[in-house]
Amino acid sequence: MADEQIERPDGRVELVEDVVLDDAALFNEDLAPTKIEKRTWSTYTFAALWISMAHCIPTYMLASGLISAGMNWRQALATILIGNTIVLLPILANSHPGTKYGIPFPVFARASYGVFGANIPAVMRAIVACGWFGINTWIGGQALQTLFKSLWTGWPTLLGPMTDPASSWVFGGHYPTEWITFALFWALNILIVYRGMELVRKVENIAAPYVLVMTAALVVWAIWKANGLGSVMRDEGKFRTFGEFWPVFVPSVTAMIGFWSTLSLNMPDFTRFGRSQKEQAVGQVVALPTTMTVFALMGIVITSASAEIYHRPIWDPIELVGLFPSRLVVAISMFTVVVATLGVNIAANVVSPANDFANIKPGAISFKTGGLITGIVGVVMLPWKLIADPNGYIFKWLLGYSGGLGSIAGVLVVDYWWVRRKQMRLGDLYRRDGAYTYGSGFNLAAIGATVFGCAVAWIGLVVAPLAVLYDYAWFVGAGGAGLVYAVLMSNERNRLIARSSAVTSSKP
Repeated sequence: MADEQIERPDGRVELVEDVVLDDAALFNEDLAPTKIEKRTWSTYTFAALWISMAHCIPTYMLASGLISAGMNWRQALATILIGNTIVLLPILANSHPGTKYGIPFPVFARASYGVFGANIPAVMRAIVACGWFGINTWIGGQALQTLFKSLWTGWPTLLGPMTDPASSWVFGGHYPTEWITFALFWALNILIVYRGMELVRKVENIAAPYVLVMTAALVVWAIWKANGLGSVMRDEGKFRTFGEFWPVFVPSVTAMIGFWSTLSLNMPDFTRFGRSQKEQAVGQVVALPTTMTVFALMGIVITSASAEIYHRPIWDPIELVGLFPSRLVVAISMFTVVVATLGVNIAANVVSPANDFANIKPGAISFKTGGLITGIVGVVMLPWKLIADPNGYIFKWLLGYSGGLGSIAGVLVVDYWWVRRKQMRLGDLYRRDGAYTYGSGFNLAAIGATVFGCAVAWIGLVVAPLAVLYDYAWFVGAGGAGLVYAVLMSNERNRLIARSSAVTSSKP
């Protein structure tokens, strides 16, 4: 089996030409290892990926929930920076196998969870992505709604007046035309996915600089119009001591980690196309923490200025731009929002679940079909309800799922870096009778560790004295699952070390 894969001088691995992988339950062309000649993503590509993903409305609005919880703008930015620096560690740890072996996330998860057990973390990750897809699609639809309104003032009421929220909890409170723009933006996302990963790369490369320039222009306008930075930037917040600040800071940092805990699992979906480990790592380190913090700062500055201009802070940029008197300015601004939302949605919320759903039954579900499933589930999750409450968005949605995804991250990192020491049999990841079968295709150690991590992360929701564990949900989940998995797999690690030593000593 060792002879069927080749390790290049730069550490990247690929299968030799005559290896046949044809098990329809585990293989299709979308999940196949990326060939070396197709691994073309550079430092700029990975930096642009993160810049385009961070330049989105949820990032812009992140600080609003923190400031509404009592933080001042400095505390909010520090919380965002710390959270994104911490989550960068598991992101880089799980990026390495993608670049080395050219494999997507669900295939990578087969090494630890088993060739069929990998569907458990894949589906958990996919469901979260579907929720995010729905949220960003709703935001994009709202941008289109404002764009069409700027071009035709009668657009919102074209199909009737706004519905009464009391008459329908699910659909109330929106114009009928909002569902049209939502559907249009949804279709645009699916269309790009159907064109393949190369178009995704091009969209990200274009969206990143364009959105940055346009947002910077909005910052300059806001400061000029308000004759300064505004009241939000002057507000000192309500926390005067470290003791007052800490109880809010901890769950907030955990929520910031939760914001990108999805990508901390599925970065192999992108790094499988990387030209080298150095390029993917540098691109991510340079772009992620800085871009998230700078873009959140832009949101704070613009909102603070809006309080001076419109006599109330407006955190939603779509609502803010909709107040501009110039139709041309509104149209350009809304086009920027559409580009920004499209970039993050496709990269962060469609590529991964498309692969995850394809992994369930590769012979029947392709990457394109997986993307379509993602779009449908994202609508069913009622994204307009998920994002309606900023506090619920941070302290329920982000904080809650971070515990589950943290548990998966703990298992993946320990398995790859400690148990296997970065060595995997590439071909066996696609075989039901290879090294990752664990008898039934499920590694009970990984599944048990994940259940334990989720249990300790979420127990605070139902057991009041343990509520503090929920505040640390990602840390508790990742640490608990990783520790349990390390204990359960210690014998396997010793076996792999012994086998590696025997192979080395037998070489002439």
